[in-house]
Amino acid sequence: MLSILIELQRLKRLERTGWTLRGLPNGTESVAAHSFGVGATAMLLADELIAQGMKVNTESVLRMALLHDWAETRVGDMPRTATEYFGATARKRAETSAFEDIVEGSSNEDSYRKLHDDYEQRGSLEARLVKAADVIDLLIQALALERAGATGLDEFWQVAQKPDFQLEGIAQRVVNNLLQSILDARSHLVPHD
Repeated sequence: MLSILIELQRLKRLERTGWTLRGLPNGTESVAAHSFGVGATAMLLADELIAQGMKVNTESVLRMALLHDWAETRVGDMPRTATEYFGATARKRAETSAFEDIVEGSSNEDSYRKLHDDYEQRGSLEARLVKAADVIDLLIQALALERAGATGLDEFWQVAQKPDFQLEGIAQRVVNNLLQSILDARSHLVPHD
């Protein structure tokens, strides 16, 4: 456990590259701060779905949210533009290999690998909720930055145009309502670029 915990400390200092590339200062957001946001968002989404009668494995949701970016301790936070140059397949292969190396030898290695694979494949409702939470946290951060005066972030909002989280029914409605409320909050800001 100690080697994993020491390695994960890097996420506290690892900058989210997308903000840095847009000229925002270092310290705008770390990967660990983003992971916290994803975890909180995923928990709130799961709780809302449960309140509306759906069965959701909240433990799985929270575990997945916590580990979804662990690979970045070894490969860094690759922005979307990096994927355009390296290709999605190479990026996914690198992140999967890094994740497997991080958890190798852990007494829960198989459990962690299954959670990571489920997240990457979007094989379960829980994985799709965590992916939705990942995007929602990005948008919440962009909204907070724009409220503080940041400009030039329009490209981050493109993910909200036609998101496909492969959700259905109540889950799709809850996520879409939250996305719409974020977009509505943004529409009250000064015009964007």
